[in-house]
Amino acid sequence: MSGPVAGPLAGQVAVVTGASRGIGKGIALVLAEQGMTVYVTGRTVNPGDYYLPGTVGQTAAECDERGKASGGKGIAVACDHADDAAVAALFARVREEQGRLDILVNNAFQLSEDLLEPKGFWEKPLSNLEMWDVGVRSNYVAAWHAAQIMVPRKSGLIVAISGFAAVTYTYGVVFGTSKSAVDRMARDMAIELEPHNVASLVMWQGLTLTEKARDNLARMGDKMTASITQMHGSSVEHPGRVIAALASDPQVMKRSGGEFITTELAMEYGVTDIDGSTIGSARATRGSPIWAPISEVDNRGK
Repeated sequence: MSGPVAGPLAGQVAVVTGASRGIGKGIALVLAEQGMTVYVTGRTVNPGDYYLPGTVGQTAAECDERGKASGGKGIAVACDHADDAAVAALFARVREEQGRLDILVNNAFQLSEDLLEPKGFWEKPLSNLEMWDVGVRSNYVAAWHAAQIMVPRKSGLIVAISGFAAVTYTYGVVFGTSKSAVDRMARDMAIELEPHNVASLVMWQGLTLTEKARDNLARMGDKMTASITQMHGSSVEHPGRVIAALASDPQVMKRSGGEFITTELAMEYGVTDIDGSTIGSARATRGSPIWAPISEVDNRGK
């Protein structure tokens, strides 16, 4: 009886943060299907811990199933990305068990419960800064640990999941500021990582039909702007397909430091969604990226 056929990313290792459900889960499934060992992180361990379905264990089990034919698998790690010690333990485990890390996807983000409430920032609690803690600071901490594994090997890809909020008012002050900070952080990391052949870039998601997005659209779609609700939403696996294409691109360093609209990258790589559809870009209605790849510009301040 023959074993699995090695996938295009076979033998490689990824960490996908915030992957109990949603975009993180979709990315993890695709990377496992491509043959990768995927460390799936998240806070939801037991069914019912969160009001939406999904746990890190369930995602890892689905990764195992999806990776049967290619040698890919999932490893569930309960991790609160607001806890620096837990994050340090995660990457220490990756180093010890695998000795390498090829992809980090910084996807974890703590959305406030009143995100869609049409109030001024001064009317909302300061606890909304949790979006900064898990979404900006957590990105830095995870990338800090990842770079220490990637740099000595002169190889790696760090992808930050962001969006049009970096240039267009979306949901509120803390949300938009957080996404803007993520983008600039990824760019400056790219400058410092460039001599070590490690890429850092940002992907701008449009409407992604996650469990939370579907729930929000059903309950509060009337509070969302038309530029969001009228988007052609993608599946949660679509960004994963794009990341797999990036990871397979021998010229990925030429993209380092850039902000990219996910759907436009997909079109460049010939990537379709799981139903075979091509997702259109929301550039015309939502805005254009600010940062081009550092290989294309000479304004690095060095």
